Amino acid sequence: MKNILTAKSLYTLLAVVAWTLLVYVVLEGTGRMLFSVEVLPRFWIRDFFAHLVFSGLIFLMARNFTVYAIAYLLLMTLLHISNNLKMVVLGSPIMPDDFISVRNMFMLFNDWKLWLMVLMLVLPLIALLSMVHWKKLRSWVSLSLIGLCTVVLLNWPGQISGALDRQFGDWIWNQPGNYRQRGLIIHLIQEAARNISRANDVPDAQSVEQALETLMPGDRAEPVTTAGFDRRNVHLILLESFWDPMLLQGVEFSRDPLSREFRELWAQTGNATILSPIFGGYTANAEFEILCGFPVTVDTVFFEGWVRQDTPCLPAHLRSQGYSTFASHPNSPAFWNRVNVYRRIGFDTYWALPDFEQDDMNRNFLGDSSLYRQMLEKLDTRLTGEAPVFDYIVTIFGHLNYPFNSSRPKLIEVSGDNGMLEDYVNQMYYKSRELMTFLAQLRQRDPDSLIVMFGDHLPFLGPNFGGYTEHGLLESARGSFTGQMFRTSTRTPLIVIDGKNGPVASGELPLFRVPELILDLLGDSSNSIVRLSKLPAAETIRPLPGLHLRISDENTSVCKKNDPGNAQSCARTAPLVDALDVLTYDLFNGRQHTLKLTGAGN
Repeated sequence: MKNILTAKSLYTLLAVVAWTLLVYVVLEGTGRMLFSVEVLPRFWIRDFFAHLVFSGLIFLMARNFTVYAIAYLLLMTLLHISNNLKMVVLGSPIMPDDFISVRNMFMLFNDWKLWLMVLMLVLPLIALLSMVHWKKLRSWVSLSLIGLCTVVLLNWPGQISGALDRQFGDWIWNQPGNYRQRGLIIHLIQEAARNISRANDVPDAQSVEQALETLMPGDRAEPVTTAGFDRRNVHLILLESFWDPMLLQGVEFSRDPLSREFRELWAQTGNATILSPIFGGYTANAEFEILCGFPVTVDTVFFEGWVRQDTPCLPAHLRSQGYSTFASHPNSPAFWNRVNVYRRIGFDTYWALPDFEQDDMNRNFLGDSSLYRQMLEKLDTRLTGEAPVFDYIVTIFGHLNYPFNSSRPKLIEVSGDNGMLEDYVNQMYYKSRELMTFLAQLRQRDPDSLIVMFGDHLPFLGPNFGGYTEHGLLESARGSFTGQMFRTSTRTPLIVIDGKNGPVASGELPLFRVPELILDLLGDSSNSIVRLSKLPAAETIRPLPGLHLRISDENTSVCKKNDPGNAQSCARTAPLVDALDVLTYDLFNGRQHTLKLTGAGN
């Protein structure tokens, strides 16, 4: 009998190994063939072993092999497909924060895709819960091991993160490269430890003092009162995926996607541009920078879990100066945690999709012309009221995957076979013209107002930066980008209109520096937090996750975090970027020593 049990146990063990191997081979092969996403071959054994450990823990909890096999297959398929999709769209693997914000993905769809996503998420969870044999000792052994690992991770995240970094490496600026060397399981554990450590590592007063001294050596500004500054209305418009497709040299368009009126207005600004923190998505990170004046240097959505304090960002600052503050975005109210964040940074009113008449829907995206018309109706008499208005509009028409309704037929033909590019340029045709119609109406009704418009990020045009790689603008992997490619991947149009003074030649600005420009044009020189991110450097600095760009005219160099190959000049600018990080986490996630030490926001 003992020999029979031993043979049976050995057979079961071999079955678990075989099943784990089969699932691994199929999913890894699928990722490589369909998405061009893969773990480097020399790391396959290590990656498979990590999957095998995870698989074994699941098997120990299962009532039998069959329910284990189904549950494991469903769970790993969900994780790998989610990772593959994010890699090809946004150029980075899934991160622990993505599990927190997964609810946002369900808000993007209302057709069969929504039900498909629900099934993809719910089926693995149901399978996992239903497979557990609660009366078996081995189930509790497995759960205890998982619980013990969780306790260790929560209590010593910094030590675990450091140990894993030494063992498996960490290239913050090249997360796809991290994934290719770690594999999915190790990558998620390693980044989970880093996230927990970052959340717990709140800057103390001394660290903040040192950061301020680095950014403003011996030049700590005293609070300034500006009771007499020009309180004009401010209109800040974020244009979803707004970019100039004509930069795709080698592509032939049957007509210019951007309207002649837009081109002429943009030319009056000197074709000014911003440098965004994002590519292809994560609009909320562009919002954080334009509203709060600090750069995003993490590969996650900063609105989700990292804005935990009421902070005197641009809306709160203007509200303290007597402004009524309005935010509008025709999307689900809670998308990217906007309800909470908008309140914390100073908006009085937030109008989301339920607050608009949905009379021009393109799939579930409200057309810009309808949004602009309804915003003029909502603001109406407020534009000429006693209290000045800060009007912040986030458009959604232009969002991936660029759907149309019957009132917007395609009018532009594009050479080549990129159907997504053709859809995108046709959306820009309507988007630029509807913007100019609205702008004419707004300037007529509110001629003295300050108007700022910008694209939040470049559009997604195909997997692995497809649509750009064919024309030499970008490489297929972020780790292969040159300095100029990083710059290109973040650059979108910016138009600033200073009331009756007309368009402003603002040049090229990192997005987080635009809030200070707004205050300068208003004549508000008070001690706002948005002025703290002004860097004492001769060149323009654009921080990005794991690196920063140093830009001087047409020259762009890259400084990668902890990279021995950096130029010597990076040693001068890296401390400035690190100091900005300290202030960012202190203000939005910490004890806000910055406010006490600078008097900003008082």
